[in-house]
Parts: sequence; C-alpha cells; structure tokens
Amino acid sequence: MNQNAEPSVVNDAVHGDFIPRVWKLITPYWRSEERGKAWLLLIAVIALSLFSVGISVWINHWYKDFYNALEKKDSAAFWHLIGYFGLIAAAGIIGAVYRLYLTQMLTIRWRRWLTEKHFSRWLAHKNYYQLEQGGYTDNPDQRISEDLNSFTDGTLSLGFGLIRNLISLVSFSIILWGVSGSIEVFGITIPGYMFWCALVYAVVGSWLAHLIGRRLIGLSNKQQRYEADLRFSMIRVRENAESIALFNGEANEHERLSARFSKVWHNFWTQMKVTKRLTFFTAGYSQIAIIFPFIVAAPRYFAGKIELGELMQINSAFGNVQDNFSWFIDAYVTLAAWRATCDRLLSFRQAMTDNEQRQPAIDVQAQGEGLRINDLCLELADGRPLLHAANLHLAPGERLMLSGRSGSGKSTLLRAMGGLWTQGGGAIFLPQARGLFLPQKPYLPIGSLREALSYPQTSDTYAPKRYEDVLRTCRLEHLIPKLDEANHWQRVLSGGEQQRLAFARALLYRPQWLYMDEATSAMDEEDEAQLYQALIEQVPGLSIVSVGHRSSLARYHSRHVRINSGHLQPQ
Repeated sequence: MNQNAEPSVVNDAVHGDFIPRVWKLITPYWRSEERGKAWLLLIAVIALSLFSVGISVWINHWYKDFYNALEKKDSAAFWHLIGYFGLIAAAGIIGAVYRLYLTQMLTIRWRRWLTEKHFSRWLAHKNYYQLEQGGYTDNPDQRISEDLNSFTDGTLSLGFGLIRNLISLVSFSIILWGVSGSIEVFGITIPGYMFWCALVYAVVGSWLAHLIGRRLIGLSNKQQRYEADLRFSMIRVRENAESIALFNGEANEHERLSARFSKVWHNFWTQMKVTKRLTFFTAGYSQIAIIFPFIVAAPRYFAGKIELGELMQINSAFGNVQDNFSWFIDAYVTLAAWRATCDRLLSFRQAMTDNEQRQPAIDVQAQGEGLRINDLCLELADGRPLLHAANLHLAPGERLMLSGRSGSGKSTLLRAMGGLWTQGGGAIFLPQARGLFLPQKPYLPIGSLREALSYPQTSDTYAPKRYEDVLRTCRLEHLIPKLDEANHWQRVLSGGEQQRLAFARALLYRPQWLYMDEATSAMDEEDEAQLYQALIEQVPGLSIVSVGHRSSLARYHSRHVRINSGHLQPQ
C-alpha cells in the first residue's frame, strides 16, 4: 500500500475535470438494464418532492387565515382552521414517509448495481493484484463498500434536495413577490423588495460560508483515507496474530497503530476547528434569518398597510425563499463529504483504467502444446535487471525443476508465466492445455472445506467420494468429517496442512500443466515424496514446472535448470 501514490492520482486525474467524470459515474445506471425501475422510482420520488412543496405552500396560505382569525378573535374560524391543518398534516406525513421509503429503495438498488460493476472491474484484468502491488491506490475495499454507499446516498439526497429547493424557491418567490409590495429607496421604487432582500441575504451568506468551510473538502478526503488505513492496520494484526505473539511484538504494533490513529486524531481535530467556525457562522445566519423578515416588513405593518396574517405569511414565505437560497450553506458539510467520496471513487476508477490501458512489456500468450520462453528479460520494480534474454522450451509430459539462490528470480519467473509480472521484455508462450498454479502459500476461501478444496470451481463440481479420496491420498483423512464445516481454514490449518490441501486440490482438478512455487516448503520430505508420487501416478502425462531448493525434489523431475546471475543454466 503506497500512501504517496494517491494525491497525485487525485490531483492529476480528478480535479481537472471533476464534473464530466462524476457525470460518467452517475449516468450508466440510468441507461442500464435496470433503467425502467430506476426511472419509475426517480419520477415517483420527484413527484412526492413536488407534493411536499405543495404542502408547504398550502401551509403558507393557512398561516394567513389562521393569524387573521386570531387577530379577529374568530373562534369558529380558529377551530375550523385547526381541523383543516390536521388534514394538511396527515397528507404531509404520508407523503414524507413514502418519499423516504422510495428514496431508500432507489439508493440500495443503485448501490447494488454499482457494487456489482465495481466488483467485476476490480477483479478483471488482474486489477486487484496490480493495484495492490504497484501501490496505485489505497484501500479498494473501503472504496467499494463504504464510498459507493456514501456516493449513492449523497448523490440522491443532494439531488432531490436541490430539486425540492428549486421548486420551493419558484413557488414561494411568487408568493413573496405578491405579498411583499414595494419600497422606495432614494426615490427609486423597488417592487417585490422582500424577495430581493432574501436573495441578497442568501448570496452573501453562501459566499461567506464557502470562504469559511472550503477546507472541509480536502480534510474529509484525508479523514476517510486515514480511517481506512487504521482499519487496514488492525486487520493486519488479526491476520498475523500468531507471528506477532511469538515475536512479542505487541509494543511495536501498538506504536504502529498509535501512529495511524494519530493521523486520524490530528486531521479530525482540524476538521473540528473548521466545522466550529462554519457552525458559528451558519447558526448565527439562521438565527438572524428568524427576525430579519419582521424587521424588513415591520414598517408596512405598523403603517397599517398589511394585517397580522399577511405579516406572518410574509415571514413564512420569506423564510422558505431564504432557506431555498441558502441551500448551499445548509448542505455545505454534506457537499464537502460527497466531493471527497467522489474524488476517492474517481481516483480508484482512474487507477483501474490506467492499469487496463498499460501495455505489458512481456508478451504472454496461450499457444501450442508446450511451454516456450523467448528472449525473456525480467526487471524489478526499480528497473534493476533480474533475468537476461532467457530461452527455454518444455515439451508436454516433461517435468522441470527451477532452483537458484534466494532473490535470483525463480518465483518472479513463475509470476511472469501467470501474467502477474509485467516488467521486463520478451515472450512467454504457455500451452493451451489445462493448467494450475500452486503458490507457496495457498489461498483457502472462508467457507466450507469442500469449497476450499474445489476452489476456484464450485463445491458441487466433483462427486462427494472424490473429496474423501484426495484427502486420504494427501494424509488429511482427519479433515474428512469437516468437509461441510465452514471456517477460516488459513487460520485453522498448519502451513504443512494447507500445502497438502493444495495438492489435494490439484488431484481434484487434474491439470495437464502444473506450476508450483515452493509448494512443499512447509512439508517434511516424507509427505513431499508421497504427494509428488501421487501426482505423477494419478495424473498421467502431467507436465510440471517446480520452484524449489531441496535436492530431494530432483528425482521427480526430468530436467533441472538453475538461475545464476540472471541466466538460465541447465544442470
């Protein structure tokens, strides 16, 4: 995980053309196979938003009649208007409940669609591996799980809020223009002066809010990254608990976790200070907005030009218009968090795009029956050469052992064969036949042991008896009763048991070509001999490429090549 790669990706790839990139992130869902239901829900929520504005307009007119009834002490009109308000309130409650319900439905459907698309893209083209190895982006798990959730929820909340405010602004601006009358200033008559007062008040307030709170966007972005880094470090402690405990590394890990949390603490503290200043302003702005319309309208009321009901209607309309104009101020913190979320998603997508468009220097193709390596050069990440102009040909049925000093490039050569190592040059022509890679530390998914054995195929691929047979062959008969038990097998099984389970997987899969990277390093020589012999006997014609150090492996291979000073040397 490279913490230094992220800012450059964000700055160069995102900030320059933020709106077009966000638009490309938003629009695909509305043109997808789910567009019918998506648009239906969208229209329904917008209609309910219009209905909520209508309720507010309805209540505004009710204010006028209600306060006039109070001023005139008309009890009959008072009780009639109380009942009338009950009907308005009931309609408003029903509309609000279903607006929220349908918004949540649309949010989760959109999130599900985006999540599936990002799963597919992250797992395609080996993006999940290349991004992790190259350090091009941090915490992809957070971006898919948390950021997509925040993005869909924030986009719809802000979008519907903006639509509702625009509609409300138009509606109440018409009302306010009609009831506020005109005022003469320096001999100039200004019609609808309350509307202009609301506009000036909101524009000045929005500008000041942006000046005070604009740092929140960057701080929010950092906070999400620091929180994810802290969570990642704690997961690392869980995954390596045994090694840490044996090394008595608790103090060291505590220091590392504290250093991670220190970044969370200091960034959050800075956020608090900025938010405090912004809240001081917005709270004062809101409080002044309560009395501001009374102050501006008071001269006309005391002059007898308007009644109490009209004054209260003006106050209500002014409050709504001012609130609508001030939407930017009220939503500033939410907008800052949404912008930070978008930045993280866009940089993640850009990193995947860059990886997909990056042409590998090593040409890896499935072609022919044998394995051919032509003028292969391998380089380390810093550009240092590891292997020079290597050539190799392996016919079907041959078994090759690769050896060499630690760091000579044995495992890197196997990674290049698997299409994982792309730095260097030359070509690798893999056989088109069925192949399987066995790394030194096999991957065992969390789930039933049967699923771990059949991975990457499904657990019902093989007959139940086949699972029992391969476990017995690999001296794992004690695991047969646990075939359908769900567990975290990489924690439960020892290193040797995990490697034997990988051999059992190979016996199930029955590949024609098997590539092994020190796949027996955690076994004793007796287990190693039995499993190699089982492979050779039970998978006739099997071709093997093995990376290993032990001399005892040589007897199971027809050829032996050693990597020495960057060259392949037959032994």
